[in-house]
Amino acid sequence: MAATGDVRLTELVSCGGCAAKYSAALLEELVAKLPLEADPNLLVGLAPADDAAVYRLDDERAIVFTVDFFPPIVDDPSDFGAIAAANALNDVFAMGALPLVALSVAAFPESLPGEAVSAVFDGAAAKVREAGGVLAGGHTLRDEEPLYGLAVVGTVRPDAVWTKAAAKPGDLLYLTKPLGTGILVHARKEAAVTDADLAPAVALMKTLNADVAEILRGIGPNAVTDVTGFGLLGHAYEVATRSGVRIEIDARELPIIASAITPASTGIVTGGDARNRAYVGDALEIDGAADVHVALAFDPQTAGGLLVSLPIEQAAQFERALVERQILPARIGHVAEGAGVRLFA
Repeated sequence: MAATGDVRLTELVSCGGCAAKYSAALLEELVAKLPLEADPNLLVGLAPADDAAVYRLDDERAIVFTVDFFPPIVDDPSDFGAIAAANALNDVFAMGALPLVALSVAAFPESLPGEAVSAVFDGAAAKVREAGGVLAGGHTLRDEEPLYGLAVVGTVRPDAVWTKAAAKPGDLLYLTKPLGTGILVHARKEAAVTDADLAPAVALMKTLNADVAEILRGIGPNAVTDVTGFGLLGHAYEVATRSGVRIEIDARELPIIASAITPASTGIVTGGDARNRAYVGDALEIDGAADVHVALAFDPQTAGGLLVSLPIEQAAQFERALVERQILPARIGHVAEGAGVRLFA
């Protein structure tokens, strides 16, 4: 990864990417104390919270709002901008919407070379254009720890919004990107892996979930969320809780970045691992799954794949469409009656 002059971006921060997220358990406590809005046009807000907020304009149109930013996860400033942008844009895709306009949310040390800051903005702008939107401005502060992300507005039909709250028993579960980005980033910072080992994770983190979302719009999923800082198990727990179902995940079917297996096996985890485990708590049953699979399933992801709960009748069509776009379909489990999450092998 390219250094920024004499400074490497990841050396300026204690943790990066979605591993820097606030504890999900503490966040739930704070959100629970906020007053709930009674506006009937607020289709998705805090009751319950989802990947983005959705507000209905009329019978044909709703707008989707999200904001997401974090410290650098890589040293190359262009890659950092692209990853941060993809992570925010993917929240819009996870709601079934199309991005329209984005604003930068940024903080940089004044000592950081101007060309590095420009490269962050350029990397983000290119990713917003790729998503079909436009980067229209933003707000930048001075701070010793760099931060970057986007506030994004998208559009969707009010009757075509995807949430975490409608998974049904009998659905099949899919994960559209392999796991391991958090562990690999942390391992690289500790010099436990090489840049070549990290490269697949960087490429995945820069990949939008646009193609998968486009396929799903023609199929009709029951529930969708993007897997980010709370890890696969944290986000699966949210689907289970919101939908009133039990999520059954086969550890043997988890897609994994090959270079993440060794560091995960040797106990390398991010700071988010313990917070994610505490969040899911006793709602998780581990039934024969190996420790390495548990670690990867709790690993905070940045710009991760979509976790999709799909009616079994639509499975073949979905898998064919993924293969046609050269996306490897990973069927990782199913939805059952009950509550909580079971990770089995």
